[in-house]
Amino acid sequence: MKGKWKKSPAALVALFDAAVAGRPVLQRRLMFGYPAAFLGGNLITGLFQDRMMVRLSEADRAKALAEGGVAFAPGGRPMREYIVLPNDVIADKRRLGLWLRRAIAHGETLPAKKPKRG
Repeated sequence: MKGKWKKSPAALVALFDAAVAGRPVLQRRLMFGYPAAFLGGNLITGLFQDRMMVRLSEADRAKALAEGGVAFAPGGRPMREYIVLPNDVIADKRRLGLWLRRAIAHGETLPAKKPKRG
């Protein structure tokens, strides 16, 4: 993508916040100015402009792609393990919760990152 990044719509930010709020294992912070959630220092899910992405296992990535998800590729370069969820999934609280649980389960298999010294 060329040009300036757009802010995420307020409704999408509110939906994201509600979806991650009940998941105490996730740490919410900003990444590139967008809301994101981390587990053990690893990015698990986040917003990018008007889209929401999740980090998934290989098997779950295949399922997500089959349901209309697409590879997360900011700037045109795909980020391995990340899938942009389709809007109909994001709008469905139950389905979104299912994908977040899958992302958390995958995140729990990843080695924790050491905090960076500031």
